[in-house]
Amino acid sequence: MKRSLGRWSAVAVPVAVAAGAAALAIVAAGCGSSESSSPGVSSTSVTFGTHQPLTGPAAPGYSEIAPASQAFFNYLNAQGGIQGRKLHLVVKNDEYNPAKTVTAVHELVLSSNVFGIFEGLGTPTHTKVVGFLNTSKVPDLFVASGCPCWDNGTGQPYTFGWQPNYTIEGKILGRYLEEHFTGKKVAVFYQNDDFGKGGLTGIRDEVPANDIVATQSYQPGTTNVAPQISSLKASGAQVLVDFTVPIYTALGQLTSFTLGFKPQLVVSSVGIDPTTVGGLLKTYSKGRAGTELIEGAITMGYLPSPTDLSNPWIALFKRVHDQYDAGAPFDGNVEFGMASAYTLGQVLQLAGKTLTREGVVKVINEKGAQLTGPGLVPFRYSTSEHGGYSGGEMGRIAGGKIELFGGPLVTDPSPTGAITPYTGTQPSPPSSGVSVP
Repeated sequence: MKRSLGRWSAVAVPVAVAAGAAALAIVAAGCGSSESSSPGVSSTSVTFGTHQPLTGPAAPGYSEIAPASQAFFNYLNAQGGIQGRKLHLVVKNDEYNPAKTVTAVHELVLSSNVFGIFEGLGTPTHTKVVGFLNTSKVPDLFVASGCPCWDNGTGQPYTFGWQPNYTIEGKILGRYLEEHFTGKKVAVFYQNDDFGKGGLTGIRDEVPANDIVATQSYQPGTTNVAPQISSLKASGAQVLVDFTVPIYTALGQLTSFTLGFKPQLVVSSVGIDPTTVGGLLKTYSKGRAGTELIEGAITMGYLPSPTDLSNPWIALFKRVHDQYDAGAPFDGNVEFGMASAYTLGQVLQLAGKTLTREGVVKVINEKGAQLTGPGLVPFRYSTSEHGGYSGGEMGRIAGGKIELFGGPLVTDPSPTGAITPYTGTQPSPPSSGVSVP
C-alpha cells in the first residue's frame, strides 16, 4: 500500500491485512503441554489482531507502525519461532474513526477469533473497545496510546498501556519549562480527548497556573485550526505546548507561520517525528516549508533516537527494516512498531508453552516491571498499575533529527510524584530472539 502524506481525509477502504507467518525466535524455555483452550492459539501458531489508521487523519506516520511490528516478527520468525509457535497479526483499518474501531475489534474477536488485541492505536478510538475487551476477557496488550485511562489494572485487568502515560510526559515537559522558561507565558494546544487532557494535566502539575495564559483544543477531523492558533497568539504566549498527532502539529505550525506567531515550540513525543511532520509540512505548503518550522522544538523520548545508529537497538531495527520493511521510511513510527513487537515477544516467551489469555495477563502483572528492551526507562506494570514506560529523556529537534539530552527521568502520574533521574543501564539486544529478564 502506498502512503500519501497529502491524503488525510478519512477514506472508506476496507483493509484486513493478514500478515504472513511470523514467529518470535527464542530458545524454548518452559515445560508442559503446548495445548491451549484459548481462541487464536494452536500448538504451532498464535494470532493477534489490531486496529490501525491505515487511512484517515492519523494515517501519516502511524500507518507505518503495524507493518513495522510485522517486520520484526518476520525477522524473528526466520530464526525459529517462539515456543514452537508462529505469530500472526491481522490488521484492520479503522481510519481513526471510533465507530469503525468498534466494528473492527468485534470482527477480530468474534469472527477472526484472535487470541488478543495488540497495539490498537489511538485514544479516541481504543477507549470505545476497552469495555468490550475486558468483559470478554481478551488480552488488550500494549495500546498504542499513552492515555492515563489504560493504567487501571483493577478495573480493566486485561488492558495494558506501553508508551509513557501522557500525564507523565506532561509532567516531565512541564518541569523542563519551569526550570528553563521561568516566568514565560505558556499556552497549550491539545487534542480534545484523554490524550490532550492527560498531557495538559501534567503540564499544570508542574507549570505555575499564572504562567499558563491560554489553552485551545481541536477535534480530530477538523482541518481549520486558525481560530485556535489566533487565540493562542493573542494571549501573548512565548511558549506553545502541543499535545497533537502529527497532522495537527503540522497544521498548527503552518498556521502559526502564516500569522507570524513564533513561540518556543514544545511537542508531545507522539506528534513530533521529524520525518512525518516534515513530510506533512512540505505537502501542505506545496514545497514551501519543511522541518525548518519545527527546528528547535522541545520534546521527550522514551526510546533511543531513530537516527542514532551507534545504539545497538537502533542498529538492529535498521537491519530488520532494510530486510523486511524497506518500503517505509526508517523513522520513529517504525522504531515504535518494532520495539512494541519485541515486548510482546518477551511476554509470550515468559508465558511458556501452555499459552492462555489468563496466563499472559498474569505474566505482565507479576513480571512486567522486569521486562527489558530498547526503552530508556523501566515499565510500571503491576496488578493494579497497567501503565507503560515510567518516563523518558528530554529531546530537541536539531538538523531535522531528534537529539536526546540530560539523561532519563522517571515519575508517576500523581500531582505530587517526584521526577527523579533514572540511573539504570539499557541492555544490549540479544544476538537472536528475545531475552528473558
